[in-house]
Amino acid sequence: MADIIIVNGNVWTGVPGAGPARALAIAGGRIIRVGTDEQIRGAAGPKTATVDARGRLVVPGLTDAHIHLIGGGLHLSRLNLRDAKDRADFIRRVAQRAQTAQPGEWVLGGRWSVESWAAPVAPVKEWVDPVTGDRPLFLSRMDGHQALANSAALKLAGIDAKGPPDPQGGVIERDPQTGEPTGILKDDAMNLVSAHIPQPSAERRYDALRAATDYLHRYGITGVHDMSEPEDLPVYARARAEGGLGLRVYSFLMVDNWSRHYATLSKYPRDDAWFRVAGLKGFMDGSLGSRTAFMRAPYADAAPSAKYPRGLLVDQADPFEEFQRQIVRADAAGLQVAVHAIGDQANHLLLNAYAAAIEANRRRDRRNRVEHAQHLLPGDLARFGELGVIASMQPLHKADDGRYAEEAIGAQRCKSSYAYRSLLDTGAKLAFGSDWPVVSPNPFAGIEAAVTGRTLTGRLFVPAQNITVEEALTAYTAGAAYAAYRERELGTLEVGKLADVVVLSQDVFAIPPEKISETRADLTIVGGRVTWSVDELRPPPRSPAPVAGETGWG
Repeated sequence: MADIIIVNGNVWTGVPGAGPARALAIAGGRIIRVGTDEQIRGAAGPKTATVDARGRLVVPGLTDAHIHLIGGGLHLSRLNLRDAKDRADFIRRVAQRAQTAQPGEWVLGGRWSVESWAAPVAPVKEWVDPVTGDRPLFLSRMDGHQALANSAALKLAGIDAKGPPDPQGGVIERDPQTGEPTGILKDDAMNLVSAHIPQPSAERRYDALRAATDYLHRYGITGVHDMSEPEDLPVYARARAEGGLGLRVYSFLMVDNWSRHYATLSKYPRDDAWFRVAGLKGFMDGSLGSRTAFMRAPYADAAPSAKYPRGLLVDQADPFEEFQRQIVRADAAGLQVAVHAIGDQANHLLLNAYAAAIEANRRRDRRNRVEHAQHLLPGDLARFGELGVIASMQPLHKADDGRYAEEAIGAQRCKSSYAYRSLLDTGAKLAFGSDWPVVSPNPFAGIEAAVTGRTLTGRLFVPAQNITVEEALTAYTAGAAYAAYRERELGTLEVGKLADVVVLSQDVFAIPPEKISETRADLTIVGGRVTWSVDELRPPPRSPAPVAGETGWG
């Protein structure tokens, strides 16, 4: 008999070519039946909880295929400047947060972006010094590849008009006349200040994990591919051991020197259904917004005096020959490799490295990943499918970057930016995520961006690369499952698969595309357990716990 049945729904199974169903049944953390209301009611017993979906759309649980889960949870309680309207609003919010901080306590957060302001001028330390005083401040730009530090923070790092020089892979922005730092640090230069920020305790990280999990369940997110800091892994292991891990976490260890961390990886499970350390995460370059994404040709708006007119490779990837050797070694060890690449030349070099790994190791079904893959050379589009490389992309970034991309790299290069249509048409696998806390983890905002091509300011950006709602939803479900070797267990609603199921507040296939971002989860089930529901869909109190020792990573 079923533990839970969902009836009177519109079930999108995600199985290619399959028609819609009306209902499904769950037992022991897995789907045991999909079919008509009559068929599913036949699986009900005296203790079965029944959910009347009232005609709502039922879909597989969504996976965010690129997230910083604990970082997102920490950010929920930090200063958020994402929607600051202008300079005055920016300063006002900083002042309010500084007033509540303890003496010497850091003011952290940020995620600011000035591109939509009437006067899109980047902040400098003189904006915030008067309202922060001796409290150090470090506020990252929305892409995480640029940050604003106040004078107190710069002093802790020893940054002043006399030095230090730019670190490899980074830029300390300075006044061209005086050499005085402006407070803006890019890529590896951010580490000079961030190294002085007190790290959250393990308990604080655990609380952040719980807060993030509760937040994501409201969007129907049942699993994540996490770009994890080393300090995050023990937190996930503890949550798994205590039965408190409410999301399936597929983790990539995010460190600069991979060779030092092979022993760390061996401490964590490779075949658990709830927490698995899959491999290693690396970086090639910066971001388009910070003009540090590594391009083949100079930026269209690069100043004649620009030190890095094409952007730059970060320290980990320079010299690239050494980084390629690290990639080949990790691939030989059977690890899945995920590397950040945004600029077209950074993506080209990374694809070359993955090709070298194939040639060197002759290993089958590796599914190495490019994280972001935002700007591609036309000749590289088909290589993703040919090499079996996953394009792990974040469509809400398109809504952000589309506001200024043509100014940055010109209309011609933009034609192969955020190339969802071209990648799918050439046989590549797409996995969609958010990069939260860089942008909202709302997957429906991502689907809307991928389908409409509209930016945050309402303009159309490379609409030729738009895809259908079904293709975008598949990238958050079956595509993400494939990218984690989970296609036999997750990503579609089929008998025998793990019971990660979501009932949506509206039918994303039937509503105007510009309304998709307003969608939320009315019911979220992870492993057969109800983790979130609106009152009208709340089943009786009894909900089965996940099966002990559940495995099956494929």
